[in-house]
Amino acid sequence: MSIRVLLADDHQIVLEGVQALLERADDLEVVACAHDGEEAVRLAVESSPDVAILDVDMPGMTGIEATEALLRERPQTKVLALSMHGDQNRLSGMLKAGAAGYLLKNCAANELIKAIHAVVTGESYLCGSMATMLVHDYREHMLNGNADHSRSVTEREREIIALIADGLATKQVAATLGISVKTVDAHRRNILEKLGIESIAELTKYAVRAGLSRLEA
Repeated sequence: MSIRVLLADDHQIVLEGVQALLERADDLEVVACAHDGEEAVRLAVESSPDVAILDVDMPGMTGIEATEALLRERPQTKVLALSMHGDQNRLSGMLKAGAAGYLLKNCAANELIKAIHAVVTGESYLCGSMATMLVHDYREHMLNGNADHSRSVTEREREIIALIADGLATKQVAATLGISVKTVDAHRRNILEKLGIESIAELTKYAVRAGLSRLEA
């Protein structure tokens, strides 16, 4: 019996490429292709897939939002995230939404097929780099005792973290956000204390892992 698969990605070339790869497998059948999150949810209800492979960054309804909505309608469908980006925010967002796995788009075709078989039998699947990130962050949080601190960072503080990590000086951050230099300094002290971080270099590393910076990890 074939495993029924739904694909969702806003790039047509990606949809066609992944569909062609999956259809080489004897036991996989692509039953629907969606170009955004809303269409993915609708087609999941119509086509009853066993596995839905969703891009995380889609216009309108994101992959995270689509996962939540899809699983409300079809909790028996397993969701696999397929993304260009391997950061902590996207990973944790998809897992919290109920996704059973997360892969990067540079993965090999046989790994994607392996992940489909894993999740359809009730297992979870993370590609190597995402599993490493998860373990690294867990160990770091446990050792530093700051597991819950990142959750308390405000939206304004996240903006400041991103700008600092991208190399902006205090005056530039203040001008960008329309606030005073003293306010930026106060936020920066608060951020470092919340995260248990002692330097801007460490803050930059945190920003990269959390997907708040354009820099590469």
